Amino acid sequence: MRYQIYWLLFIAFTLSAVEWYSLAQDFDVVISTTNRKSFTIVDQVKDPAERKAFLALYGKMSPREKAKLAEDFLGAYPQSWLLAQVYEIAAKSYIDLEDYPNALRCGKESLRLLPESPLLLVPLANVQARQSFLTEAKQNAIKAMQQLDRLSRPDSIPEREWPDLERQLKASTLFVLGRVAVSEAFGQPSGEKRKELLRQSERHLLQARALNPLDPEIPYLMGLSYLSLGKVEGAATSFAIAYQLKGTMQPQALQQLRRIYETSNVQAQLPFETFLDKMAQKGREPASGQSIPLTGTPQANAARTAPVVAQDQPNESPGYAGSAACRQCHLEQHQAWQQTGMSRMFRPYRPENVLGEFSQNNEFYAGEEVKLRGSQLEVISGKARFLFARMVMEEGRHYFQIKHSDGRWVRYPVDYTIGSKWQQAYATRLPNGQIHVFPIQYNALHRRWINFWKIIDTEGSERADVSSFEKLGMGTSYQANCAVCHTSQLRNIKGRGFEFDNLEFRETGINCEMCHGPSARHVAAMTAGKSYTKQPLEPPVDFNRINARDYVAICAQCHMQSAMRESGPLGELNFSGRATAFFQRSQSRPLAEFSRKAFYKDGRFRETTFIVEALYRTACFQKGQVSCGHCHDPHGQNASANPKSLKFLDQPDRMCLQCHSQFAQSAERHTRHPIQSEGSRCVSCHMPPIMNSLLFQARTHQIDDIPNAAMTLRFGPEESPNACLLCHTDRGTDWLKQQLLAYNHN
Repeated sequence: MRYQIYWLLFIAFTLSAVEWYSLAQDFDVVISTTNRKSFTIVDQVKDPAERKAFLALYGKMSPREKAKLAEDFLGAYPQSWLLAQVYEIAAKSYIDLEDYPNALRCGKESLRLLPESPLLLVPLANVQARQSFLTEAKQNAIKAMQQLDRLSRPDSIPEREWPDLERQLKASTLFVLGRVAVSEAFGQPSGEKRKELLRQSERHLLQARALNPLDPEIPYLMGLSYLSLGKVEGAATSFAIAYQLKGTMQPQALQQLRRIYETSNVQAQLPFETFLDKMAQKGREPASGQSIPLTGTPQANAARTAPVVAQDQPNESPGYAGSAACRQCHLEQHQAWQQTGMSRMFRPYRPENVLGEFSQNNEFYAGEEVKLRGSQLEVISGKARFLFARMVMEEGRHYFQIKHSDGRWVRYPVDYTIGSKWQQAYATRLPNGQIHVFPIQYNALHRRWINFWKIIDTEGSERADVSSFEKLGMGTSYQANCAVCHTSQLRNIKGRGFEFDNLEFRETGINCEMCHGPSARHVAAMTAGKSYTKQPLEPPVDFNRINARDYVAICAQCHMQSAMRESGPLGELNFSGRATAFFQRSQSRPLAEFSRKAFYKDGRFRETTFIVEALYRTACFQKGQVSCGHCHDPHGQNASANPKSLKFLDQPDRMCLQCHSQFAQSAERHTRHPIQSEGSRCVSCHMPPIMNSLLFQARTHQIDDIPNAAMTLRFGPEESPNACLLCHTDRGTDWLKQQLLAYNHN
């Protein structure tokens, strides 16, 4: 039955994968449940032969033929963008062929490139459990459960089919956890440890059976667990359920039932057939009434970031006091916050806040190509180059002059500034209240006006076409595209979507209550001198006392690109009107559905908009308790000198030594670099600057990144940048391989 599920899953994947893998989502854009924009990803593969070979994998053929085609593709195109998908196809084909060594080999390679793949993790964990790779099976099952909770429906699965498939996948994941616990228990001597593992197995299997009552393997394994616990009647009932469900487990279930019958005093009272009917009848009775929460192991629970389901009713007055109310008691933090990028994310126009040049170097020509080569900006003039915009000052005020398609120059006032550090965008407010963002931004690092969207978007992006600005439509709307992460308490006052005519926000920028939650009750109580007891996560949130998962989830409201925004019952778009959960734990769009421009070919993230997703991949997050607050201080002093809000700006190793204290006295021996050199800094090796930000390279937040010579040799430094070669620019990949081999050997 379990492999029938895999086959059905494989068929569903195969029939729809051409659509899934030919569509992808742009990044640096708000994604909602209703605006999942997509474009053809296969077109990003420039080689027609490679595209043809990839699409051939989705024809009707036997698993053996499919595995052969996949292996041929991997041999012919070892640097393809599509390796994760092809390895996954190969792994599932080998599972169906019961060629488990090759299935595990290909599955491992796919997950190395794209770890967020529950449709692969689940069957792979089952294979590992069957092959007695219990540690790996447990790890992949935990990751699968975490991802099934966090990720939204893949585009490849029809919406009507996803709930049932998701239940089966979760049931299969819980079955693996139950099987691992049983196997571990059987390896223990009699005692409390063995009993606890069996009880753990029972919990997992009860949950699995509740989700998928038609799989006979689940009750059969439950029967074995019950037998070991001495619960003979429970074992007999479970085996009877497995027997009734027929399939491949029926003979084994019948054998177990006969054994129980023959070793009990029932045989003197009832014929076997009557005993069998009695147990079968008992198995058909409803469960005892106890509610089994759908949780995994304690480790899985810690790793999960499932959406919060609040039980209270929407609160029309969620109790927001405004950032000014915090100033009275928290003056130091308030003053520091006012200097940060979060406070200055979006501000009403004031001349002193403008970074751009409006008197000199103040023209922008459409038709120019801009590329970042290392730290240098390369500008290539196209044949169709023409003057599109002039940024000017008139009577002390800043304006954009935009050339419309009919040749007219139209002047727009700058009414808002967006950003305050490395780059700044500008917006104008129309008489009807709509706010529209100009398509040209000013990059302060390179002192140049740029069309930023043309640099990061895929070909054909509407917002990258500067001439579309004159439409003043959804594509340039600040409220619809930017306000979710750049303003506070955004809501639709007339509905539940992102219709930009109906959106309003409480405050510009990111205010105190976007992070700490609605605090009107707290302000009133403190003003009246009436203190009260509250939980750490209850607003105002005490970040020093909450767990790392909640900490990162609050930051992820803005810093998780893949978040699928969903409107609340009162039109809330970046907050919750419910008292029990002020912040939204959004599900994520599957990462395989994003533009390949967001990734390197070695699977790592290329763009800083995926900063939380990168952190989610790390052992520091999955196994440790790392949070954003370990390294960043949102109330840090001297924001102008410390624009990244780093806690330990002058002693960066302290960020890592908080947890990895064993290296404090042996850093030089560990890094093989002089202690005061850049090469001896933790971040130089484990957080190299490889993520594209605002025309500069930011450090990856896939923190446990380790220099990998094999990946760089395979894909080249452009598609697998290596921390060693970022410093040793005069060296090549052969030298890199030798150095890392020597390092690992020693």
